[in-house]
Order: sequence, then structure tokens, then C-alpha cells
Amino acid sequence: MQGPDASAALLQLRGIGKSFGPVHALTNVNLDIPAGQVTALVGDNGAGKTTLIKCIAGIWEPSGGEIRWDGHPVHIRSPKDATALGIATVYQDLALCDNLDIVQNMMLGHETLKFGLLDEISMEKTARQTLKDLAVTTVRSVRQTVGSLSGGQRQSVAVAKAVMLEARLVIMDEPTAALGVSQTELVLSLITRLASRGHAVVVVSHNLNDVFRVADRIAVLYLGQLAAEGPATDFDPQSVVEIMTTGRSSRNGNGSEPAVSRGMNGLEG
Repeated sequence: MQGPDASAALLQLRGIGKSFGPVHALTNVNLDIPAGQVTALVGDNGAGKTTLIKCIAGIWEPSGGEIRWDGHPVHIRSPKDATALGIATVYQDLALCDNLDIVQNMMLGHETLKFGLLDEISMEKTARQTLKDLAVTTVRSVRQTVGSLSGGQRQSVAVAKAVMLEARLVIMDEPTAALGVSQTELVLSLITRLASRGHAVVVVSHNLNDVFRVADRIAVLYLGQLAAEGPATDFDPQSVVEIMTTGRSSRNGNGSEPAVSRGMNGLEG
């Protein structure tokens, strides 16, 4: 699961807050997202997971704090800004067009032209090569309509599009939700391959079995604050559930206290 350059903090969040009127959805979130690793972002409903990834993706601008990319402060005010940096978000609805084929979906908005016309051969080659690089072998043809694909295959197409557009950070929102066993295996394998290729990967998931299958690091949100974060080996499912529901844990996978964030309503780290 741990790929090259795993220690590099590609994305750094410092003191990130987000308010909607009087409601504080995020408060003082400090989190590093390394390249070449899978970071799992977990938390109960309303903990702030969606708000945080939307701040990274440029859907919402943080109310406070700083975002650093490759060590440099950046302002992500729109999805276009995020894309320009190399951040791609694969949401649960995937935003794919069922009536278009795989090539058309992967190249949508980035079509290759030749003599003023669509270069179908070049686009098909690019799409096929990207899927091959990610070891996506279950797709019968890149000219299949996306509507004919299984849930796992659709996830693969959405991720392949992000990789094709040279995303350095891929955020996946509940990637295995509503998938069967074989399709879940396909998606989890894809996640680990992304990290092994040097991509930073953030996985938002309620499925702790999946989290512990692929995560190098785990970050737990509780009531809009980062309650704990660290290597996945510092946690076990019981400690994660305890932090998700109470904001702290008395134990973890190796018998010691997990890394609990300071500033959690007086909780000590």
C-alpha cells in the first residue's frame, strides 16, 4: 500500500475552518496528505467529511486556515483551481454520462482534435492505455456505453479519467457503497494501485473493513474537528468507532493511545 515518495506531504491543511452562518462545519483542521499513500477519512454522519473534501475540491472556499500544495500556499476557490493543481474528486454519483461510451466519458471536455475533427483513434488509444496502466481488465471494450457497466467498472472509468488528466491527488467519496463483493475487490485493488503509482489518495468511507484493507493512514473527524489521525497500524476498528462516536479512544490496535488532535473541546492528544 505504501508507494514511492510516501513521506512527502503533497497537501497540507492548516487550521481549516468552514462556517455556514452560525453553523461551524469545520474547526481548526490540520491534516497532511502524503503522496504514494491512501489516507482514509472517516467519521459519523455530520462529522464534516463531505465539507472537508469539498473545500479541497474547490466546491466551497474555507472560511479560515491555509492550504499548502507541494509546500506552497494556494487558494482553491473553484473546481477549476483544484483541477489545475492536480486534484480530482470522484464523487459517489461519479458524474458519468450513461449514454456515452467509455472513451467519450473519459475524454469529455478534453477531446483531441485532428484537422478540426474529433481524433477518435487517438482518444481511444489514450483511454485504452490508461485503463491498461491501472490494470483494469474487466471492461470488454472501451466502446461500451457506461450505462452497461457494473458499479465497480464505472468507478474504474471515473478514476481512469482522473489519472488521464494527470491528477496527483485523487479523492474518492464512498467508492464501494452499494457494490457487491467482486466489484468491491475491483475498486479496492484500484485504490492500492493508485497509491503504488505515487498518487495521493483520500478515501471517504463508512465501511471500516474496506478502510483497514487499503489505508496507510486514518483521519477521524468528530463534530467538525480532527479527533485523531495517524498510521492505520495505530488503530483498530473498535478504536475508530469509539473516536467517531465520542471524540476520543482509550485504546487502539497496538495497545497505546491513538494520536488524538489537540483542541478538541479540551481533549488532550
